[in-house]
Amino acid sequence: MGSSRFPGKGLADVAGRPMIARVVARARRIAADAQVVVATTTDAGDDRLASVAEAEGAGVFRGHPLDVLDRFQQAAIQARADIVVRVTGDCPVLDPAVGRQVLDTLRREGVAYASNVHPPTFPDGLDVEAFTARALAAAWAEATDVSDREHVTPFLWRQPDRFAASVVRHDPDLSPHRWTVDEPADLAFVSAMLETFDADARDHVTMQELLELLARRPDLHARAPQLVRNATYRAPEARSHES
Repeated sequence: MGSSRFPGKGLADVAGRPMIARVVARARRIAADAQVVVATTTDAGDDRLASVAEAEGAGVFRGHPLDVLDRFQQAAIQARADIVVRVTGDCPVLDPAVGRQVLDTLRREGVAYASNVHPPTFPDGLDVEAFTARALAAAWAEATDVSDREHVTPFLWRQPDRFAASVVRHDPDLSPHRWTVDEPADLAFVSAMLETFDADARDHVTMQELLELLARRPDLHARAPQLVRNATYRAPEARSHES
């Protein structure tokens, strides 16, 4: 809820439902045995977000406003998780099938970390990371950099020699598509896409259906915001050279 670019976006209305409700509904379908936990903050401003998440049947863990890595670790302990699948609350058209691809890759290849974001080849807004609880615990115990604590997984994916990793790729590359919600313009675009579908189908619309929609509606495609993907993370070594 504390986004500087879009305050309160977790509860923003996305084609008739709060964004967090759409994310929870989609995350639940990634795996039959999935426990969906919303890891939010102890700030009073997140009280309503927690209430909506609970009303949608999600577990809620509330922790430090800035130490997101600690929130994930404590939420994983609370859920007694062996594997953690990370999706973010600003991705209301997350495709559960894409999440399953990443999770299945982690399990099949026996790696510590798997994702579809290194490099990104899926639309922005379909990002999924999966990692073992053991790897998460190591990051939690050892990571000291502020960005590592805020962004959860860089400590893992920057060390592939230590944390074996796999990537799920899409061919052709779909990364130019932007379906995440960082700013009001993103919200308007994603809502406009979903509003072309029946209300009871909107939590089930797939990546392929959205691609087909944009292919036949160039007017809608033209409304897509053009912003830099994942622009907020800066590696420690990059910041160390800043004046």
